[in-house]
Amino acid sequence: MRFFVLGNAERPNVRREAEKLLPWLQQQGEVVVFDLEQKVNLHDHDADVALVLGGDGAILRAARQMGRKQVPVLGINLGKLGFLADVSPSEVREVIPELIAGNFRVTSHLMFDCEAETEEGPRRCLGLNEVVVQSGPPFHMLELELAINGEVASTFHGDGLIVSTPVGSTAHGLSAGGPILGQELRAFVVTPICPHSLTSRTIVESADKQFTIMVSRGTNSYLVVDGQEVWRLPVRSRVTVREAAVSFRLVKVAGRSYYRTLHDKLNWGATPNYRNDHEPPTSS
Repeated sequence: MRFFVLGNAERPNVRREAEKLLPWLQQQGEVVVFDLEQKVNLHDHDADVALVLGGDGAILRAARQMGRKQVPVLGINLGKLGFLADVSPSEVREVIPELIAGNFRVTSHLMFDCEAETEEGPRRCLGLNEVVVQSGPPFHMLELELAINGEVASTFHGDGLIVSTPVGSTAHGLSAGGPILGQELRAFVVTPICPHSLTSRTIVESADKQFTIMVSRGTNSYLVVDGQEVWRLPVRSRVTVREAAVSFRLVKVAGRSYYRTLHDKLNWGATPNYRNDHEPPTSS
């Protein structure tokens, strides 16, 4: 089996864990690329699995680094939450032999292409989580127009607008009050950020649609892609989001379902902490 070993060397413990893992991993298969600085053009190389050390941010970086040539990703969690990174460093030596034996499955997930008219000129970016158009200093209210397949769908007044994939639905969009989507759906979620209206609500739409956000009014607005790429947007600029031609591919090992992850990481679906009827109430 051929491996990419990727991650963000600036994050705590990533380089130490990667260098500790490398000699053992070279005994299990071929390490084609070892890159913790995002210096290697991965289009020039082939691998069966990309091992990404870090948190979810490292996986988002790796997905963009792989670009149009996506390799299945196994996330090794060294971050705080690790929603996409299923495996802890202590489990790696158990999981890799299972991968080599073929005891795993690969799930496919929606990615997006984003095109924007920024102050630095036209920009195009591939992403996995979300596109956010948001207010910047001095944080005045924005007026944003949303068009779907060229038809104006709504105008939003508030702090911004999020267009997220199902993978990104548990990130910024969730914090803004958006829904949780099944990760393998082909759909986008559009969620307003602090809308100045009681009628502005999240919508879920098919991924075969094209979404265009125009900054109608706002003294200072920014485009943020996956929480990592940031560009300033002039007034009347447009940001277009559509389904990418490639999909993100995630390695899933036995015993780690999406709903178990929701429960373990986000405490979703947990039973409320009811008082035992046989216990006397505590006095205040």
